[in-house]
Amino acid sequence: MMYRIVSKRYLAKGVFEMDIFAPRVAKKCMAGQFVIIRVDANGERIPLTISDFDREKQTVKIVTQAVGATTLKISRLNEGDSLCDFVGPLGNPSDLVTDIQSFKDKKIVFIAGGVGVAPIYPQVKWLFENGIKADVIVGARSGELLILENELKNVCEEVFVCTDDGSKGEKGRVTDLLEKLVDSGRSYDHCVTIGPVIMMKFVCILTKRLCIPTTVSMNPIMVDGTGMCGACRVTVGGKTKFACVDGPEFDGHEVDFDEAINRLTLYKTEEGRAFLKEKEGSTHHGGCGFCEGDDE
Repeated sequence: MMYRIVSKRYLAKGVFEMDIFAPRVAKKCMAGQFVIIRVDANGERIPLTISDFDREKQTVKIVTQAVGATTLKISRLNEGDSLCDFVGPLGNPSDLVTDIQSFKDKKIVFIAGGVGVAPIYPQVKWLFENGIKADVIVGARSGELLILENELKNVCEEVFVCTDDGSKGEKGRVTDLLEKLVDSGRSYDHCVTIGPVIMMKFVCILTKRLCIPTTVSMNPIMVDGTGMCGACRVTVGGKTKFACVDGPEFDGHEVDFDEAINRLTLYKTEEGRAFLKEKEGSTHHGGCGFCEGDDE
């Protein structure tokens, strides 16, 4: 079975949102889970978090950023094209979904960095549909790289934006903004943060000091998604866990972020070479939103 791209939408430079026709995945998936895909029969397997789904239309929404060879290939596909494999749902649903009663009376803040907004959105949407409005802090390098801001505004209490260069919202880091909100009198019972590992590390350092329980979603190197290969291991509370079957969500105050950061660099050279080969070896196609001259 091939998995057809039903729709494709440009979000930011090199970032696209796609609806994939995948009936069996759409029937079972929940917020917090992920899929593993292959572009073609010879392609590598990569994990992508589910950013939304529509059970009636039998589609699953994914967001990709062209930062590697495979994600660049995906960004070059258009409506009507198909993916070779689309396996899921994998991992465990968010605790916010499976144990929503425990969060009914809690004030929740979500903190997203970059494309981490995509996996946060379905969780915020789920809470909203169940009568819970959360705050969301979104950070990006610049305003032009912000994604899904309007979508979030429709399903949460308030969206706070910060950018590294100050081009939109407040200038600074998400941790600065969270601390400012707390100092101004806002109180939070739980935090969910998804984004670059280094960002999640410093969010957790802050929330631990502020005594705010924090959930993180880990996206380490992953191969099979079933716990067999061991590539996605992370250390949580001094114990080895596998993100694909034990996660992807964990108690952020228990994660060994330094180890996770080091593991992410294992194949950095090989990934960089593959990306350059894919970028330079393909004829210009238009529409990936990454290469020079692409239409947005």
